[in-house]
Amino acid sequence: MTTDDIMRVIEADPYANVTFTGGDPMYQPEGFAELARAIRQRTRKDIWCFTGFTYEALLHNPRQRALLEQIDVLVDGPFVKALRDETLCFRGSRNQRLIDVPASLREGRVVGYECESEQVRTS
Repeated sequence: MTTDDIMRVIEADPYANVTFTGGDPMYQPEGFAELARAIRQRTRKDIWCFTGFTYEALLHNPRQRALLEQIDVLVDGPFVKALRDETLCFRGSRNQRLIDVPASLREGRVVGYECESEQVRTS
């Protein structure tokens, strides 16, 4: 499936945003970065990404950082069963963070994404 094939599906739904998940998108950063750039150029959709990597680790890998720079919200860190918490917004365990990527890159520090149903922790 090509980027254009995927974009046809994405553009066909005017309401849904885009989430990169499953496996780990950061293991295929070039392909996902290409798709993310197409999404940015052709739509106004937000891009979320779930990864087992930490934000800090992604900053130090040029290939992964290129993808990171295209993402609006990053859910970072592996799911840890012992830290499972079903009350969290958009994540499964307390070690995972919701990160506002553009703000974090701009400020040079992790900036939490504010979820309406909880006070987001960034540490």
